[in-house]
Amino acid sequence: MAIKAKKVQPAKIAAIAEAKAVLESYSDYIFTNYRGLTVDQITALRGKLREKDAAFKVLKNNFARVAFADMKIDTVSDYLKGPTAIALGKEDMNEIAKILVDFQKEAPALELKAGLIDNEVYDLEKLIAFSKLPGRKQLMAMIAMTVNAPVQKLAATLQAAVDKRTSEGAGDGDKLYLAEAPAKEALAKEAPAEETPVAESKKEETPKVEEKPAE
Repeated sequence: MAIKAKKVQPAKIAAIAEAKAVLESYSDYIFTNYRGLTVDQITALRGKLREKDAAFKVLKNNFARVAFADMKIDTVSDYLKGPTAIALGKEDMNEIAKILVDFQKEAPALELKAGLIDNEVYDLEKLIAFSKLPGRKQLMAMIAMTVNAPVQKLAATLQAAVDKRTSEGAGDGDKLYLAEAPAKEALAKEAPAEETPVAESKKEETPKVEEKPAE
């Protein structure tokens, strides 16, 4: 007797497709256990994550597991057990991890499990360390300070020289000299060398010979 294949209910197919559509809208995921959180706490957490273009979704584990499998992701099934809510993001995941870590201090009921970031699994220890990295804005500010430091140092040195010169009481003549010196130096380099006139040699005079009258 042939065994009939169990038909998947249309509602389940739709639910899996919906879960997959949600997961595919993001690239990185942090898995949490939300048991014990109140509705107000979940709402507050979602508000904080929304500021970073992230979401906090509660998906049924079976549907999420199948959706991830369809997405060729088979490294997260261990984290889809028990009450699971997923923080989903597209970028700046270290800032999202920081929001979760900080929120956990206020609401200990939130349990961080692991993360899938840049297709790499982050365990809890690595996830917490990741949350301590500087955010994009903070990192850009640090880079800008590093790049501008030599320029600022040069400007400060020049300003100090000007202030010192001013305090010593440079006169108008000094200021004029300082302003004209570079121009004069440049003109001196461009001006053609003066030709030294060659002294004309004196013509040798031929002595006159007096002619004697014929006898």
